[in-house]
Amino acid sequence: MDTLPPKRAAVLAFLRDQVEGQGRAPSLAEIADEFGFASRNAAQKHVQALVADGLIELVPGQKRGIRLVGGRGPGQLVSLPVLGRVAAGSPIGADIGLDQQVWLDRTLFSLVPDYLLKVQGDSMIDDGILDGDLVGVHRTSEARNGQVVVARVEGEITIKRFERGRKNIRLLPRNPAHAPIVVEPHQDFAIEGVYCGLVRKG
Repeated sequence: MDTLPPKRAAVLAFLRDQVEGQGRAPSLAEIADEFGFASRNAAQKHVQALVADGLIELVPGQKRGIRLVGGRGPGQLVSLPVLGRVAAGSPIGADIGLDQQVWLDRTLFSLVPDYLLKVQGDSMIDDGILDGDLVGVHRTSEARNGQVVVARVEGEITIKRFERGRKNIRLLPRNPAHAPIVVEPHQDFAIEGVYCGLVRKG
């Protein structure tokens, strides 16, 4: 649809401002408070109308489970969990506790990521991946030679370029100060996903 009733358009603008500015969607109570609605039911009616218009989606089981979709704005926003840290250096112990949830424009990524990891270390700086960056990870157990992957080696997580040879697998840093990690056939190894972009907080 081309136009929205003024109040519904204002609610949509408020949702977008909250998601983009605060990193989370408002609750129904916050929407009601913002617009002076007598109850959350009035806020719910506007939210349901925006769902029917195809401009937002509701995520089941989440108190603030509103996701912006559709053709308004520069791109589609997606809510991604930050699942701990990944080492750009020597592997660090797996840290997959849910740290936070952030909203990002999915057009920032070559593939839509399933989750984000915070980089710790400097071994990938020549690929533009710096300490403190949030890297998007697309879950997959397969990778091509030369792809940047998040891998688990003996229970520890690292981000490196993937190279499968005849006798072993090498995880290659992109910083000459760091040595490759050589994974022998007997070692516990798995590809957790492939790198698909990053976010750098200013």
